[in-house]
Amino acid sequence: MMELNGVMQPMVVATAVGAGATVLMDAWCWWLRRRGIATLDYAMLGRWCGHWLKGRWFHAPIQKSPAIRAEKWLGWLLHYLTGVVFAALWLARCGPWPSVVSALVFGVATVLLPWLVMQPALGAGLAASRTARPWQSRGISLATHAVFGLGMWGAVWLLQVFA
Repeated sequence: MMELNGVMQPMVVATAVGAGATVLMDAWCWWLRRRGIATLDYAMLGRWCGHWLKGRWFHAPIQKSPAIRAEKWLGWLLHYLTGVVFAALWLARCGPWPSVVSALVFGVATVLLPWLVMQPALGAGLAASRTARPWQSRGISLATHAVFGLGMWGAVWLLQVFA
């Protein structure tokens, strides 16, 4: 891990790296939506997780499930928390000076979570197989997670330059 002010602070670094990468990912998704390309509505992530407390994991599709209180806020919180957890795992695996290649590979690998867990549970099928354009959805997901990986590397680079 890197040193900040002479003290080892891995969670501070992971939080900064994960949040920074997630901000870049969100900017990418905003750019996609401006071009008419649909991306995940994080309120649906919040709705999905909110239904866990009621014992419901699978939805067909999540948009038809009842809304939960503060689902949008919860979804965005979970989105950023996931980015921080992914960054912590990447930094723990790759050390204080991770390469851009490791960031890109790790970022792309994180697409397995939505493909294998989240999309099936939301009613979109395994790797978006039940969507109108599965291969387009997969490509967008891969590109988005690659942007996240590059964002992790960029955030580490910025911390090393300015910390």
